[in-house]
Parts: sequence; structure tokens; C-alpha cells
Amino acid sequence: MPDDSTDTEPQTPGTEFRSGFVSLAGRPNVGKSTLLNQIIGRKVSIVSDRPQTTRTQVRGVRTTSNTQIVFLDTPGVHRPRTLLGERTNDRAITTLGEVDVVCFLIEANAPIGPGDRFVAARLAEVRTPVVLAVNKIDVADREAIVDHLAQASGELGDFAAFVPLSAREGDGVDALLGELESRLPPGPHYYPEGQVSDQPESFLAAELVREQLLAMAREELPHSIAVTPDEVEERETADGPLLYVRVIVRVERDSQKGIVIGRGGSVLKAAGTAARLELEALLGMRVHLETRVKVDPDWQRRSGALDRLGL
Repeated sequence: MPDDSTDTEPQTPGTEFRSGFVSLAGRPNVGKSTLLNQIIGRKVSIVSDRPQTTRTQVRGVRTTSNTQIVFLDTPGVHRPRTLLGERTNDRAITTLGEVDVVCFLIEANAPIGPGDRFVAARLAEVRTPVVLAVNKIDVADREAIVDHLAQASGELGDFAAFVPLSAREGDGVDALLGELESRLPPGPHYYPEGQVSDQPESFLAAELVREQLLAMAREELPHSIAVTPDEVEERETADGPLLYVRVIVRVERDSQKGIVIGRGGSVLKAAGTAARLELEALLGMRVHLETRVKVDPDWQRRSGALDRLGL
């Protein structure tokens, strides 16, 4: 992905540069991707109110004059029902012991439940420092926030710090960053200044199409859709550079193919157009986005299919 952030100020004299990896952990739909996008200042991870939207590890990079944090937006930890669910769970849990700090998100506007306790139990198995972030304070009253902080400290474990915040509005995010940065070890620049993600344009294009389809066909396609890049090429045209991207939309049944395409191709066309416009805004260049739909029976339950899709 091209550079997309402003230059940082010179490092403060006498200050040792610190860097490291932070995993965003929590049950599905607690706001991990929204928080990552808020921190980075642009979209690097798609957002949906459907649980388990994030399936792969998405990295977002935040660099200042004195620090660099590489955030890992991992799939929501849950009790899996398919092979895909087992793999996404394993991917998320594995990172907990491999990073420098874990940011554990819970919701201020919902009771602490079995899903939160399940994640907390996994965190108790590693020695990584954990900062608890109580998200969605913009839709919860002050008393509920205080109750959550007290309940979390008593039920979920020992945490290095507690931070109430709103990932959507940005309130409390600076305080969270301060807690995370203070726990980073001395280290190098893992990524060049200006780089905000390690995901290629083709991956982002596929994810943006999936985000749009999840929103447009939300009731019919909760988890049965996968979108993968098939071809990407930058072409020179009379009007300047053009990024050509083709993605494949996979569903599990013929009936789902009709839902994705829509009457007269309306759903797929609308999703493709919206994704293309957002991709052009993010990349700052013209994009030609082509979408094709393929039926891949029971892909989320077949090991070979998941391997082929990189899941």
C-alpha cells in the first residue's frame, strides 16, 4: 500500500526510539477494526456489524518521532462452529503470546459475557502485558462505564492499565496510545515512515467488496461469502495510470450466487461501484474493478479450500 501519512518530527534528543507489536484482542464485534482505523487515521481494516468480519491478520502501522506501533487486528475469538472458525481462532490466540502488548477490548454498553471471559482465559495463559480498553463509551452512561471497569478488574484478570474509550468518536484513544507506547521496548523502525499497512491494493479491494456485500445482503449471507483478488495490474492509459483489479466472490450454494448478483446484477454492481470509489479515494488513483461470482461448495468447512484462499 502506498505511503499515506505525514512526515514525523525529528526524534527528541536523548530519547530512545521504541517500537513493537500490539494485538487487538476481544470477542467478535467489539470494535477492533474501528479502533485500528481510528488510530491509523484511514481505513486499513473493513468494518461490519456482522460478527467475525475480520478473518485474517491485518496490520496497521503508526509511527511518531519516538515510537512505532505495529497493530495486529486479529479475528474475534469465539467458540468455532466451522473449520474456518477454528483457524481464525487459532490465528488470533497464537498472536497473544508473540506480541509486546495486548489491547483487550470489551463493550461498555453490553454486559460482560461468556465471550469476554473466554478471551480473558486465553490471555491468562500468556505473560504479555494486557491493557483493557472499555469501548463504546459514546453509547453508554457514566455509571455503566464505572461498573464495567470495576467488574472487569474483579472478573477478567489483572491488567496493566484500564482505558475507557470510543473507537468510533476517538475519545480516549490518545490515552490508550500513551499506555501502549509506555510499554514498548527499545527497537527499530519495522516499517518505513509513511507506511500505514502491509496489505497490498488487491487485498484491500477484495475486502472492500466483501464489506459492501455484507452490508447489502446481510441477512442472507452471514458467513458464506469470501472475496479474493484474482488479478491486479497497473496500466498506462491516455488519461493516466489506471489500477486494474479483478476479484472473485465465492459463495457456497447456487441460491447464494443469485443473492450476491441481485436482480439484473444490481447488488454486485452497487457493491463493486461503492468499493471502487472508496479504493480510489484511499489510493489517490483511478481504479477499474471487475467482480466475478463463483460457487465453491462448503468452502469454509474444507481444508483444501481454506488453504487455497489463504485462510
